[in-house]
Amino acid sequence: MQSRNCDKTKDNVRVRFAPSPTGYLHIGGARTAIYNWLFARKHKGVLILRIEDTDFERSTTDSIQGIIDGLNWLGIDWDEGPYFQSEYVEEHKEVARRLVETGHAYKCFCTREELDVKRKAALAAKKPVQYDRTCRRLTPEAVAAKEALGLPYVIRFKVPEQQGSVYFDDAVYGPIEKQYHDIEDFVIMRSDGSPLYLLSNAVDDIRDRITHVIRGQDGLANTPRQILIYEALGARCPVFAHMPLTLDLKKRKISKRTHGELVSVQFYRDHGFLPWALVNYLVLLGWHTSDDREIFSREELIDAFSLEGINRANSIFNYTPGDPKFFTDPKALSINSHFLRTLPIEEIAESVKGEFITAGIWDPAYDGEKRRWFLSTLDLIRSRFHTLKDFADLGRAYFSEDFPVDPKACKKNLLKHKELKEWLPQLADRLEGLRLWTPESTEKAVRSFAEELDAKPGIIINAIRTVVTGQLAGPGIFDVLLAIGKDRVVKRLRGVPELFREARGRI
Repeated sequence: MQSRNCDKTKDNVRVRFAPSPTGYLHIGGARTAIYNWLFARKHKGVLILRIEDTDFERSTTDSIQGIIDGLNWLGIDWDEGPYFQSEYVEEHKEVARRLVETGHAYKCFCTREELDVKRKAALAAKKPVQYDRTCRRLTPEAVAAKEALGLPYVIRFKVPEQQGSVYFDDAVYGPIEKQYHDIEDFVIMRSDGSPLYLLSNAVDDIRDRITHVIRGQDGLANTPRQILIYEALGARCPVFAHMPLTLDLKKRKISKRTHGELVSVQFYRDHGFLPWALVNYLVLLGWHTSDDREIFSREELIDAFSLEGINRANSIFNYTPGDPKFFTDPKALSINSHFLRTLPIEEIAESVKGEFITAGIWDPAYDGEKRRWFLSTLDLIRSRFHTLKDFADLGRAYFSEDFPVDPKACKKNLLKHKELKEWLPQLADRLEGLRLWTPESTEKAVRSFAEELDAKPGIIINAIRTVVTGQLAGPGIFDVLLAIGKDRVVKRLRGVPELFREARGRI
């Protein structure tokens, strides 16, 4: 066993996020970016954004922009880049040729048909399916003769044939050993002259002086081969830290192909998530602190993050397709709700503004003479909301006369009590006559009115809530009346007979 001299120092930390631009930024990629970003910030290091765009058939400009937009929205800033792997293809080719010249790689002229025959023979003999190194044993004269004929070839890396192994200490999974005889001579350059990921990725990491490779567990199988490339090039290998996979409830790996937009960062942005809330949630998919804390500020998370906190067990991404409200992990909604309740109201207001513009209920005065009222109203209603969408949906009645009435609330709080059709317009007259419009004055008026009618105050109060907000529950009703204002409250209470007619028409 040969131990690899992987650099374990945390000085001058340099990490990279290297996505392939073949679609939107999905939550798995975002989590990788976040872990690298946290590690870099924790150790005052450098985060490089490298776009691995050498899959020319699938890489698109829109996908590249989508990745950058997603990172910017999440607040994941980088220090160098974006670099584009396609700009270094000639360097990768040159490295492949140099490995041949130094005896660490060779040209393989075996055709696809010949390799298929070898594969079938190995399977029939119940032997490992590995390349049999036929071309490794070609003499220089034989190689030259085949080249003279113009035969196509790939370049394969020469794995040591003697007894031994590749050994490294993964920062998450611990010591890992791979015997040489279990690693075939792998291809590093295709017959069309294009380098493979194994080579390009290693060469880029060496050039960018990467000290720590933090990536998904699915990259673990490539690590022994990449370490061999590092050694052949005389470079010190980085510390490797492989994150657990993220699976769905059926134990399938989360992917764009299987799960579609439900696993895209854009989906969460468009469905009312706050950027930091999503970052906070994604970090917990495979990482924890010793005290199992779940809510962090930016500074707290940077301070708490460590590679030692990354789990080995795969994480579960719980989502409910088709449910427009609770479409994702309840923990994600809980974290988002926490930040909706606790972030400075000015910060929430900027996010809500976009929702209101989309919903068609934005008033420019909310940035002007109505700013104070706007902020205080948001502060009043946010405690029960899960996403930014709730402000424009559940909170619409505070900002528009065009708001829906929850059928359940209507049935429970209005239709069960026919007398409310007459009582609430009478209450409107009582409230209109109030000289002061405060929570105390409206509460006194409502309770006095109920006492005169010999009615339970709760029946009146619940009915008021449904009529003026359209909801079954919410903040304290007398604070609600203050926020909505006398004129609008009176108008809505006087419209109760029409509301009864509409409700009964739907039954």
